[in-house]
Amino acid sequence: MRSELIEEKSLWQHFKGSVMEVVCLAKNSEDLSEMVVYKHDNELWVRPLSSFLSDEDVSIRSDNVTKQKYRFERIKNNG
Repeated sequence: MRSELIEEKSLWQHFKGSVMEVVCLAKNSEDLSEMVVYKHDNELWVRPLSSFLSDEDVSIRSDNVTKQKYRFERIKNNG
């Protein structure tokens, strides 16, 4: 897992092109693992932090329209 800071209201791009806004970090009540709560298409979604910051290289996937290396990458200079 990558060791990037995830801040509320930060913007992240998915390798398929969508932009997500982080709402907050939360804990899973079952195992206390960290989760990322984010907004996509005006809906709230949750994903394990380990998945959100996965270091899996997706650059060779045929559905990677952004050509980025990771599943989610922070959009810089968005405050």
